Amino acid sequence: MIGMARERRLAEIFVEVADSLVEDFDVIDLLHRLSARCVELLDVSAAGILLADTHGELQIIAASDEHTRLLELLALQHDQGPCVECYATGAARTNIDLTRAEASAAWPRFAAQARATGYVTTHAIPLRLRHRVVGALNLFQTAPNPLGDDDIALAQALADVATIAVLQQRTLEQSHVENSQLQNALTSRILIEQAKGVLAERWNTSVDEAFAAFRAYARARHLRLSDLAARIIAGDFDTGSIPAPERP
Repeated sequence: MIGMARERRLAEIFVEVADSLVEDFDVIDLLHRLSARCVELLDVSAAGILLADTHGELQIIAASDEHTRLLELLALQHDQGPCVECYATGAARTNIDLTRAEASAAWPRFAAQARATGYVTTHAIPLRLRHRVVGALNLFQTAPNPLGDDDIALAQALADVATIAVLQQRTLEQSHVENSQLQNALTSRILIEQAKGVLAERWNTSVDEAFAAFRAYARARHLRLSDLAARIIAGDFDTGSIPAPERP
């Protein structure tokens, strides 16, 4: 997507985000949408957003899809990978060639799994507000097409929006507020992971399909993903009311 068409779509997306940043908005759903928009607007095949927990380790909060191999690849970056370095330094790591020996030497498990998943290039963009970094946006490409300066700037803008969404427009100087918000977001992600596993097993379908059906049901009824997930896990919600994914 290039030229005016991309500019129009970008404007629509930022309006969509601005409309979402209201009191009590669903941060997990918004971050999933931002991940998907990265794939739509940039020449990338997949995107994931990682947040640092209270121990400074990166955890998955959202991804452009829920395919197991992508989630496993993102999960590896709790201790190695470009996002770990991006988070530590606050600087973007872009156009990393995963086929080069340097990548394998720096991050052996991450680079090997990324290549096995079909990715040849990756990028790590900091989730940063002023001097504080709370996580990273990870982008993957299946073709060796470097992202230009304009695309990198757009990726950083989307990462900035994700940061604002997570922090709910609060100032990062209030560290106790920041830590609480980050932990709440990570806890919500864990609940959603458990709920989609329950639904996938119940429907005998993939977790990606289960998540899509779960998310569609929640959005149609203006329910928070985490609230619906908590009810499913607690057993006080009739999952039969959620339309099961259609069989091909």
